[in-house]
Amino acid sequence: MRILLDECVPRPLKRELTDCNIQTVVEMGWSGKKNGELLQLMVQARFTVLLTTDRNLRYQQNLEKFGVAIVVLIAPSNRLADLLPLIPETRDRLRTISGGQVVEISRY
Repeated sequence: MRILLDECVPRPLKRELTDCNIQTVVEMGWSGKKNGELLQLMVQARFTVLLTTDRNLRYQQNLEKFGVAIVVLIAPSNRLADLLPLIPETRDRLRTISGGQVVEISRY
């Protein structure tokens, strides 16, 4: 499983998922790409999961056509301190998620 960390997610979050094959949008050179183009690039590069805080992505794109899974982290902000409590459930969900699924993870 290859995971792409979206631009809106703080890059240090990658350190919390060391057991995953994870790269950032910045590392891939895809900064500033719009969601549709980003999803196409993900498919071409064989990423299977996008980890994001963008709650609107599922309403802006036809995610089924791309076949990638989306994990949306929902917290008061996209600061690392607010996202860290979501990591245990994120790890659990990454073990069972499949292409085309959208999973929202929140403490609320």
